[in-house]
Amino acid sequence: MSYTDKALTCVDCGAEFTFSAEDQEYHASRGFTNEPKRCSSCRASRKSERGDSRGSYGGGSARQMFSAVCAQCGKTAEVPFEPRGDRPVYCRDCFSQRAPSRY
Repeated sequence: MSYTDKALTCVDCGAEFTFSAEDQEYHASRGFTNEPKRCSSCRASRKSERGDSRGSYGGGSARQMFSAVCAQCGKTAEVPFEPRGDRPVYCRDCFSQRAPSRY
């Protein structure tokens, strides 16, 4: 499919911005069907208001970690959730031995 640049109007500030042919092709390749509603500066402003400076993958502030005793080896482990006591908690080494391979 052939794409051409489109002029769109930002719903937040009312400024006209260009939805380039390259951006349209990228959106289509990802299965996106809606056109963008905001210009890049309003998108960035909205993202910072939400506190989402890390994008969609990782980064950002450090996670709160909790101490626990490994149910298998007895070592102290740091885990990213608060242990409730009703289920066993494992250190990284013991967990990786127990977890099935994902690949």
